[in-house]
Amino acid sequence: MYLVRRLAALSCPLLLFTAAACAPAAPHQDAKASSAPRPSPSISKNGGGLPLAQAVGRLKVGAESRTGYERDKFHLWIDADHDGCDTRKEVLIAEAVKKPREGKNCRLTGGTWRSYYDDKTVADARKLDIDHVVPLAEAWDSGASKWTPERREQYANDLGADRSLVAVSLGPNRTKGDKDPAEWMPPAKDATCMYATDWVTAKLRWKLTTDHAEAKALDRIAANCLDSRVKYTPAP
Repeated sequence: MYLVRRLAALSCPLLLFTAAACAPAAPHQDAKASSAPRPSPSISKNGGGLPLAQAVGRLKVGAESRTGYERDKFHLWIDADHDGCDTRKEVLIAEAVKKPREGKNCRLTGGTWRSYYDDKTVADARKLDIDHVVPLAEAWDSGASKWTPERREQYANDLGADRSLVAVSLGPNRTKGDKDPAEWMPPAKDATCMYATDWVTAKLRWKLTTDHAEAKALDRIAANCLDSRVKYTPAP
């Protein structure tokens, strides 16, 4: 059901979202052993996938409702492959720019990460959140309320795509909360196109709808992100 992200660099997987992901410096190129800064996987000047503006046009626009939402309806941080590392730790291992040490029961020590929301380097995993690019509440509003508990668990722990979950600084993630791009964008100037691409990719992957204000904001952003492309595989 899930792809073990730390092995993603052994081949060029279909689940990567841009043509740039197959380049030698791909973001999940055995992240446990990589010390190179993580490049933008959402921007490609070499084609592959849909231009961001076209991808935005594929989103289904509809009304959203938060009726019945409870965070506990999404089962978080499972160990899908039974290797001792839950989803949070899998993402930390995959996205590290300097590998952490992995001890008993997947206890991680050391390591360095780059939080692209605020363009900061973080050397303490406790100061990182694993963010659902499309927040759980937003997913509920735009389709997940109709899913089974099992499918919501799959969404909450989506290791089958490189960009559904990202390791980011606590501050901007807590400020983001459950806001969509009409209400919040990452503070780092260079994060705009990447974030919009990640957002659209996740929504298309999971067949989630968008509201009118969100769609309008994404259209406006996409007009300034001509090199951004979306490539996704529908969630199983």
